[in-house]
Amino acid sequence: MDFDLVIGTPENTVDMKSGLDTLQGASETTRIISEAVLTNNVPKRLSHANSIRTQLKQNFKGSYGQVFSIEIEDLQLRNKFEEIGPTVFSELYSYFISESLYLNTPELSLKASIIVEKMGDNAEELIDRLRSSALKKVHTVSEQFNHNVQIRYRKSEDEKIALATLNRETRVPLFHTEKKAPVSIKASITRLNINTGNGRLCVKGENETIPFSFGFKYKEVNIDAKKVFSANLDKNNGFDNDGWKYLSLLAEPIKLRNGKVIKYLIKGIE
Repeated sequence: MDFDLVIGTPENTVDMKSGLDTLQGASETTRIISEAVLTNNVPKRLSHANSIRTQLKQNFKGSYGQVFSIEIEDLQLRNKFEEIGPTVFSELYSYFISESLYLNTPELSLKASIIVEKMGDNAEELIDRLRSSALKKVHTVSEQFNHNVQIRYRKSEDEKIALATLNRETRVPLFHTEKKAPVSIKASITRLNINTGNGRLCVKGENETIPFSFGFKYKEVNIDAKKVFSANLDKNNGFDNDGWKYLSLLAEPIKLRNGKVIKYLIKGIE
């Protein structure tokens, strides 16, 4: 499967150190997602011994860019990748990057959603792993030179599909977040993955939905609490927000330093 990374510089050149760091981040991001999806195991470290690698390919003209690909040496993993297919894998790739950057993600297809559900807690571990290093490296040229970076799936020579667009704004949550003491909120559940516990909620009186997860492993959440969240989602489906039902929750907000809440960690139901 072929990708490319495009750095939006008008001179068609880029600082070599920051460019290489960004490319390394894209490589690590791709390898970590690939291994987690195909093996349901989030790698602690990457080395030449891993059976999934990225490979540099011929460059292209225009804004500075580099073609690269996923190379899978293990036959069983290669068959699993072919079963998933590049279209669904692209969905998953974009989903995990968006979740890692606290961005709003589109609904996954049924096939992609089932894969995420089967990953269970490893899906959240993958997101944490991407935040800790790889995605910070991808943002190097954005941080230092304010260049936009785009990772694309090269479906064909003429069709490239953007999977992630990165800039100084998307970089902020990776470096400038802080957890605050738990607060009481009234919120409506607008999206919920019943296998991972990740979702989105809308605080009463607000219009924007915000990601949430639980402040501990989802398998440790008792079944009655899980049913409260799924029941609230069912009640609100198909209704305008004027008709929504709200839950009283104790939640730990994750905030940017400007005070904006970008995620809630649910601590309990009040």
